[in-house]
Amino acid sequence: MREKPRILLTGASGYIGGRLLPKLEADGYRVRCLARKPEFLQQRVGSDTEVLQGDCLQASTLDPAMEGVDTAYYLVHSMGSSGDFEDLDIAAATNFGAAAKKSGVRRIIYLGGLGQEDEDLSAHLRSRHATGKTLRDCGVPVIELRASIVLGSGSLSFELIRALVERLPLMICPRWVQVRAQPIAIEDLIAYLVAALHLIGETSRVFEIGGADQVSYADIMRDYARQRGLRRMFLPVPVLTPRLSSLWLGLTTPVYARVGRKLIEGVRNPTIVSNNDALSEFDIHPMSLSDAISRAMQNEDQDFAVTRWSDAISSAGYSRSWGGAKFGSRLVDSRTVEVSASVDEAFDPIRRLGGECGWYYATWLWRIRGFLNLLVGGVGMRRGRRDPEELQPGDALDFWRVEAFEPDRRLRLAAEMKLPGRAWLEYEVQPIQDGSEIRQTAVFDPVGLAGLLYWYGIFPLHKLIFEGTMREIARRAEEQ
Repeated sequence: MREKPRILLTGASGYIGGRLLPKLEADGYRVRCLARKPEFLQQRVGSDTEVLQGDCLQASTLDPAMEGVDTAYYLVHSMGSSGDFEDLDIAAATNFGAAAKKSGVRRIIYLGGLGQEDEDLSAHLRSRHATGKTLRDCGVPVIELRASIVLGSGSLSFELIRALVERLPLMICPRWVQVRAQPIAIEDLIAYLVAALHLIGETSRVFEIGGADQVSYADIMRDYARQRGLRRMFLPVPVLTPRLSSLWLGLTTPVYARVGRKLIEGVRNPTIVSNNDALSEFDIHPMSLSDAISRAMQNEDQDFAVTRWSDAISSAGYSRSWGGAKFGSRLVDSRTVEVSASVDEAFDPIRRLGGECGWYYATWLWRIRGFLNLLVGGVGMRRGRRDPEELQPGDALDFWRVEAFEPDRRLRLAAEMKLPGRAWLEYEVQPIQDGSEIRQTAVFDPVGLAGLLYWYGIFPLHKLIFEGTMREIARRAEEQ
C-alpha cells in the first residue's frame, strides 16, 4: 500500500487544530505539528506524529517544518495578541506562504471567516480575508473554508452562550445579539477540513460553509435555554459599545476583555453563506442548530471536553492572579513543583493521599471541611479509603471519588461534597531532565452567583492548603 502523504498542522494546541489532529492520525496520515512550545503538545499526540518547534512570525523556523510536506493546514491567528493583530496575521501568513512555496508544498488549507467583501467588515473579519489573500498570493494553491460561529463542547462561542444562559436569568441584549449568522457544528467543520485534502484540482478556491440554519446569537441562547429547561428573559438595549460589551462579557463569561472586544466587533457583520458551492462539492450534510447544541451539551463533560478554546497559548489569557484562571466555564487553580526524584518516587505520596494517611498539611482543616459537609447532608470524611496503598477508578477517598487513576502518572478526584457547583482535584507527574515535575490542579465549575461567591470567598484558604500540600508531597518524594 502506498504511504499516505505528510501533513503539516499548525494550531494543533488550539480548539480546531486539537480536534483535527486525532482525526488525521486515525485516518493514517503522517502528521507533523508546528508549535511555539512543543512541550505543550508532546503528551497529546500519537506515537507517529512529529512535533517541531516553530513560529509563523519567525521565518527561519518554517523551512524544517515544510520539508517533505504535501499539504499544510494554516489554523493560526493573532486575535489574542496585545498588538496590532492585523499586521501580525499578514506577517505570519507571508512567512508561511513563502516557506510553503520554497519547499514545494502542494496545497494549503486555511480556515477563514464568513462576511461579504463589499461590507464594512470588522477588523477581525477583514484580517481573516486578508490572510487568505496573502496565502494565495504566495503561489501555492489554497483551499479557504470560510465559517461563521463554531458550536462544540469547549468552543469559544459555545462557552460564551453557555455561561450567559446558565448565569443570567435576565440578559441584556445589545444590537449585535440580533445579527444573523450560520453556526456550524465542530463535527461538520472537521469533516470539511479533512475533505479538503481530497479535492481534485490544483487551483485556489474559496468555499463558504455553515450549518443548516441561519440564526442570531439570541436564537442560539433561546435554543440552549430550551434544551436545558431554563426560563430566560431578554432585554433589548439600543446601545452597548464593543468596549462595554467586552467588559460585560468578561464579568459573566469565560471571554476575557481583549478577545471579547475583537469578537464582538466581528459579530456586528452578518456571517451567512451566500454561495452554496460547498454543498455540491463536498459530500457533507451539516446538522441543524438544535442538533449542534445538543451534541455540544452531550460532550461538554467528557474529560472537560476534548479541547478548549483556551488551550491555544495566544488566546488563553492565563495569569496567576488572585482567584486563579478561567478555562471555559470552569475556574482553575494550578501549580507545579520540580523534585529530584524519579516519577514513581514523586507519585508515591500522591497515591497515598487521604484516609488514615491524611492530607499531609493542615489535615485538621480538611476534617473540619468534612464535618461541615456532614452537617448539611454530605458524606463527610467518614468513608476514608478502601486500601491505604492502592487506588482504582471508582474508589471512595474521604469526600472525593477517584475519577481517573494512571499509576505513576495521574490521579483525578471528583468531589462528592455539597457544593454550589462541581469540583475536581488532579495530580499529574511527568519526567524532566533532573527528576520529575508534579502538577496540582483544582477545578471548580460554579453554578450561578452562589458558585462564584463560594470560589472567590474560599480561595485564600484553598490557596494556603493546596500550596502546603504540594510542599509536603515534594518533601516526601525527595525523602524516598
